[in-house]
Amino acid sequence: MKFMILNLSGLRGRLLGLGAVRIGERTFEQNMRYDTEDGRLLKNNCLLRLRKDRGTTLTFKSPPPATDARFKIHRELEVSVSDFETMDAILNALGYVRCQIYEKWRETWQLNDATLCMDTMPFGRFLEIEGSPDTIMPIVHALGLSWERRILSSYLGIFEILREKEGLNFGDVTFDNFNTVNVRFDRYARLFEAGRE
Repeated sequence: MKFMILNLSGLRGRLLGLGAVRIGERTFEQNMRYDTEDGRLLKNNCLLRLRKDRGTTLTFKSPPPATDARFKIHRELEVSVSDFETMDAILNALGYVRCQIYEKWRETWQLNDATLCMDTMPFGRFLEIEGSPDTIMPIVHALGLSWERRILSSYLGIFEILREKEGLNFGDVTFDNFNTVNVRFDRYARLFEAGRE
């Protein structure tokens, strides 16, 4: 799950106070989303993504057979690949087309058995917590986050609603695209916060 964050430096201080360990440096990610010509993956709530940061990673996400409505849960298969361009060519040869680009800056922390990602998206800053429900809940409380304000939507799902609300004429979630518009996520946060449904 994720939470909107206004003060990243304050969050870093709270993480350090809890004994969290920062993993590596802050990293820029460029993600390419692929789908079939008829959008079959998106219709089935699946994601096929090729990510370029310090390396290249191919990821496939799909919904599990059963879910806990309090959390966003996906089955995730991931593998490192050695060459971005060759993997892109393989996906194209298999009938997948590159249909969307999205970018972010990510800072990763580890606390107990949970991974915490501080993400700066072109439209806002977020903390994403990955782990089991038993590990996530104590961290949410220890960080003083409001459970009702958790966000279950994906970044791409958030963008689609922002695009509709703001009348954006682009489909790629890049920092260059957002340089020309003034979209603030906090104006629409209530649309995504699970406790306000």
